[in-house]
Amino acid sequence: MAPAVTRIIAPNPGVMTGPGTNTYILGSDPLVLIDPGPDDDSHLGAILDAVGDGRLGWILVTHTHIDHAPLAVRLRERTGAAVAGFGPPAVAMVGPDGVDRNQTLAFDRLLADGDRLHAGELAIQAVHTPGHASNHLCFLVAGSGLLFSGDLVMSGSTVVIAPPDGDMAVYLESLEKVRALAPGRIAPGHGEVMDDPAAVVDGYLAHRREREAQVLAAVGSAPAGGLTSEQLVAVIYTGVPALLHPVARYSVWAHLRKLGAEGRARSADPDDIAAPWTLVR
Repeated sequence: MAPAVTRIIAPNPGVMTGPGTNTYILGSDPLVLIDPGPDDDSHLGAILDAVGDGRLGWILVTHTHIDHAPLAVRLRERTGAAVAGFGPPAVAMVGPDGVDRNQTLAFDRLLADGDRLHAGELAIQAVHTPGHASNHLCFLVAGSGLLFSGDLVMSGSTVVIAPPDGDMAVYLESLEKVRALAPGRIAPGHGEVMDDPAAVVDGYLAHRREREAQVLAAVGSAPAGGLTSEQLVAVIYTGVPALLHPVARYSVWAHLRKLGAEGRARSADPDDIAAPWTLVR
């Protein structure tokens, strides 16, 4: 994929994961792995074949969703590599919808925003980028301009923001933060490497602003009782396949909660995805 960087794609393609989760292996002595992926036997075998015996020093986790983190448990057992991420020290791994999958990951090292991890000649900077998940990190390889973005951005699709752990306002701030870092390339958690990060991030920001305007307009023209996120998806996502509508309602809910926090929309129960919303006039 790039000098001293190998990508292995996990066998978990789908609506939420695209071609599958990207696992990256970089460096030489020791090796560093970013996002081990789902707990899958064949993926574990592919990783072990790639890293060899005694060469893997670190397993870095961008966030603890089930398509990115669970294999860290068995990979640590097989290789002795240390697991690092934002934390907390022991965290339940969940799906992008926030549902607990009854799996827990313990970190050997916690990485805060700006922390650097050194492995041989590599220096990798942790960049805290919450929004998709509160414990989401991107990893910037010092001196290379290469940013591993996890699920902050992905190739070929937008990212689902699922409350309550997902937060649309915070997610937009994280996009702006990465835009200011001006990386030269982005290696995403799903899809192909992106060679024009500024255009990608600007496109994401523009898309989210457009969606917010659509949500606000639809809520403004809603009947007296308001509209739910599901109803808003039906109104707004007319050109999107119906298969994606159940996923899209999470991001619409996240937009609604942002508008609610700003005093522009209201709901009797903003913590309920099925509750209706009305405009604050």
